[in-house]
Amino acid sequence: MKEISKVKNSKALFGSLLGTVCIIIADIILVNASGFFALFTRFEFDFDELVSSGFLDSFSRTVPPSTVAAILIFALFRLYSSVWAYAGVGELIQIICACFLSCVFDWIYIRLMPYALPRSYVIIRFLLLIGLISCLRFSGRISRGLISLKSRGQKRTMLIGAGQSGDIVLREMQSSSHAKNRIVCIIDDDFKKKGKRLHGVKIVGSRENILSAVEQYRVEEIIIAIPSATAEQRRSLLKMCQKTDCELLTLPAIYQLANGEVSIEKIRKVDVLDLLGRDAIKTDTDEISGYLTGKTVLVTGGGGSIGSELCRQIAKHKPEKLIIFDIYENNAYSIEQELLKKYPQLSLVVLIGSVRDQKRVFEVFERYRPEIVFHAAAHKHVPLMENSPAEAVKNNVFGTYNTALAADKFGADKMVLISTDKAVNPTNVMGASKRICEMIVQMMSKKSKTVFAAVRFGNVLGSNGSVIPLFRKQIELGGPVTVTHKDIIRYFMTIPEAVSLVLQAGAYAKDGEIFVLDMGEPVRIDDLARNMIRLSGFEPDVDIKIKYTGLRPGEKLYEELLLSEEGIEKTDNDLIFIGHPEESDESVLLSHLKVLENAQDMSGSELRRQLREIVSQYRYERNESDEVSGVQAVS
Repeated sequence: MKEISKVKNSKALFGSLLGTVCIIIADIILVNASGFFALFTRFEFDFDELVSSGFLDSFSRTVPPSTVAAILIFALFRLYSSVWAYAGVGELIQIICACFLSCVFDWIYIRLMPYALPRSYVIIRFLLLIGLISCLRFSGRISRGLISLKSRGQKRTMLIGAGQSGDIVLREMQSSSHAKNRIVCIIDDDFKKKGKRLHGVKIVGSRENILSAVEQYRVEEIIIAIPSATAEQRRSLLKMCQKTDCELLTLPAIYQLANGEVSIEKIRKVDVLDLLGRDAIKTDTDEISGYLTGKTVLVTGGGGSIGSELCRQIAKHKPEKLIIFDIYENNAYSIEQELLKKYPQLSLVVLIGSVRDQKRVFEVFERYRPEIVFHAAAHKHVPLMENSPAEAVKNNVFGTYNTALAADKFGADKMVLISTDKAVNPTNVMGASKRICEMIVQMMSKKSKTVFAAVRFGNVLGSNGSVIPLFRKQIELGGPVTVTHKDIIRYFMTIPEAVSLVLQAGAYAKDGEIFVLDMGEPVRIDDLARNMIRLSGFEPDVDIKIKYTGLRPGEKLYEELLLSEEGIEKTDNDLIFIGHPEESDESVLLSHLKVLENAQDMSGSELRRQLREIVSQYRYERNESDEVSGVQAVS
């Protein structure tokens, strides 16, 4: 293999040297051609007059020194080491400077030697030399641009944004032989630019002209090149573009580019996240590092959607040790391998076990003595928990109770519970069980030296079982896309956003707080489904049907983030608030938990009645599944 590699390298080196030699030979020809044509031009293209003037003989005497000086100056300005396939303004300036110095040398040489040449010779030669050398250097790029313009099969494309990013995208599209787009018009909201041209392409107007321009220029694809736009501006623009039948492409937001070069490789299809997106969430990394760096951190449910992202972000803050505790070995193994590859210096422990098993939980705490605990282990699927309510109680309620008892007994500094908006006025077993988890946290905070807190937020995009992966799969299969109710709305946040705020809330935790995250504007699930269908290139209810299936057991039309009894208090982060839900009596809660220990032996109706005893806001309606399972609804 090494011999083959050496041969390939030798061939590549030889090819590079041969190319450089060819360019030098071409430069020698052009340097002398520029001198001859400068004289020829000076005598108005009359060759006989040029010969009789005697200037041609003087010129021939300047050729050797002038040629050698020019090649040396060109080499000094790196005209033989630049990558001319992607040359731009910087390389053009290099050419101008090199040609200028070359002609200055000629002028000095002519003045020092007894040669007679016209005074205008050097000026005319300077202009000709720039033109000839530039044409040689940029010929490849120009030819690719011409081929690109004439290529068949390229999509007629509208470019939105005539700023710096738009300029780069347009130049790459015009010069790249691999470009699949032909920019036919440009949209920009700066009215001063209307009617002007960018690299030969007309700026036809502002966003109000999008629909008419799409029709006038027969646009097939739209590229949005405004990475500095806010999330709200991008959403507004995308919704307008969705009224067309064009495929939508975009550059990532400026914070997503993370100082990387803007290029056509960064262009991607518009995703539903662009329509739901928000401005970059800011957190205080110093505050987060202050309580994570150098600490032993335990994440229960560390292989799940939220748990694994917690592990990723915690690893960045250099904990002394990170412990992942999960019952699902495949998930735990996956995040383990990812973290070991990305953070080879991380002290990582992956343990398999269930938070239901108090003995196992206590063993983990006793051995590793975690200082910070994030409790993400839970059953979260509402319909599944309606059918298996005892499992929700065992895993969510007693999993939290076991973890909280261990955190208290073994002296953890802080425990943060991952809660949900479904804990507010719950209409399902899952929500009621998570509200009890919050009550356990509040109870423990009163009597423990460990700081307990809970963080409550809504749906996270892309989590296991969330609606977006389901819709994608249904669209791939040709539909129908199933929506439970036309008016159902939900709050959404990306997993990294939610986790970053959870970590920030953990820094604020002092005494049993229930932190509530600002989830932004609520989203109609019906609109979400229709947008996803359009972004996939189909027409809702024409190409792909939308089917309304009715609300599932325990499902609300809308979710709430605060109880009516709760006050709200601001924190230093505008997206994190502190709720103050009603507190329960410790002895009463403990007696209820004692009863719930027998959840597995209870019927569905008995268990729901017991949950109602603990969570007074819990309501559920009579439905067919209750009738089948013998559950009697509580009114």
